[in-house]
Amino acid sequence: MISLLGLPWDGSSSYARGAAEAPPRIREALRSPSSNTWNERGDDVGSPGLLEDAGDLTLPDDPAAARATIEAGVRALLERGQKPLLLGGDHSVTYPILRAISSHRAAPTVLHLDAHGDLYDSFEGDSFSHACPFARVMEEGRAARLVQVGVRTLTAHQRAQAAKFGVEVLGADRWRDALPLVARFKAPVYVSLDIDVLEPMLAPGVSHPEPGGLTIREVLEVLGALQVRVAGADIVEYNPRHDYRDLTARVAAKFVKELAGLMKP
Repeated sequence: MISLLGLPWDGSSSYARGAAEAPPRIREALRSPSSNTWNERGDDVGSPGLLEDAGDLTLPDDPAAARATIEAGVRALLERGQKPLLLGGDHSVTYPILRAISSHRAAPTVLHLDAHGDLYDSFEGDSFSHACPFARVMEEGRAARLVQVGVRTLTAHQRAQAAKFGVEVLGADRWRDALPLVARFKAPVYVSLDIDVLEPMLAPGVSHPEPGGLTIREVLEVLGALQVRVAGADIVEYNPRHDYRDLTARVAAKFVKELAGLMKP
């Protein structure tokens, strides 16, 4: 079974807070009668036995303690034989998630969709910032391979980090090149989907809007290229404080339904 778990954390965010408020808003959109519970693959994610809602973790204010709580919460799902579908929260949550997953099984190939590389060694004095999770993931060997799609803000430092860790970076202008690459992925695969990978006008509810992004359909095309079942996934960086008419919440809910289809047994 797939287990939906909320990670209400934005204590590692820069510039703007609000991502901690995302999980309940995404759930509201997922359950809204304005749509239904079916995905494009023909799965009813509201059917019994497919997607269980495990609620939200209660996270302490201390960042190190919050990371430990996230790691333990994900590990508990895995030990019960469940596949984790996580609702962030800022992107820093992906590091403890992947610590849990890579400790439970072989380190996965990670498909990372984002406007940003999140590869800083340290950002504003914080090595566990939401700008740094993939530096920590790669230096600890928590991913066997990291493929980033949609990135369009790499600094010189992040380019050096990508080269250091062997990260495969496909900018927003190269999303089509990702399709044959993703189609050849071998299991296990983990998907980390930052909502700001999208063109800002399509997803206004983010803290760091970056023009020049992908469309919702292009993201779905990349995900749809996967030929293996996804072992786990997160949807992060939705900020309800910046949303309009809950449009971005509905986009996130759409991704929940489509990812659940890719994760089902």
